[in-house]
Amino acid sequence: MQEGLLIVISGPSGVGKNTIISNLFSKLPNLSYSISATTRNPRPNEIHGKHYYFMAEADFLEKIAAAEFLEWAKVYQYYYGTLKSEVMKKLCAGQDVILDVDVQGALQIKKSFPKAVLIFLAPPSLKALRDRLVGRQTESEQQIEERLKYITTEFQHAPEYDYFIINNEIDLTCSQIECIIQAEKCRTIRLESGCMDKILHEV
Repeated sequence: MQEGLLIVISGPSGVGKNTIISNLFSKLPNLSYSISATTRNPRPNEIHGKHYYFMAEADFLEKIAAAEFLEWAKVYQYYYGTLKSEVMKKLCAGQDVILDVDVQGALQIKKSFPKAVLIFLAPPSLKALRDRLVGRQTESEQQIEERLKYITTEFQHAPEYDYFIINNEIDLTCSQIECIIQAEKCRTIRLESGCMDKILHEV
């Protein structure tokens, strides 16, 4: 059985990551999502082991010290992270795993798991992104401007990704990512040991 593929998607807030990932799930039955760990309290209707792994800060810090996270970050007063065990369990079962993480998390993953495929999702323009953020009506004008300023920092790291996709149209973007996944699965570095020998010598 071929090991699953770890796909990491990053991009500015409002670029459409959630929509793209939801569409990919409807098209790729072998695609799985990794449940993150966090030290914040559950919100109403959130279930441990389904939405997040909720844990005490002391436990989270122990796992950081033991290098049990592929990536982690502290956002305001809470910690968030992706457990290696959660991801590897699925990859070893042949499932492809997709992660939606920020640039900082993606580069941590690239260092600890070089086989991961990193995709940077970009908007067609800053104006298009601003229109999307305004249309969501979830943030103030000041928050939107702060997000737009942060994009420059995010774009500086785009060359460190394997792929750069401009999300002009959802179906096209999903097709491009599907093509990337198919191509990555055919790369020689992912062939099982002895695969070519088996083809040459099997009668």
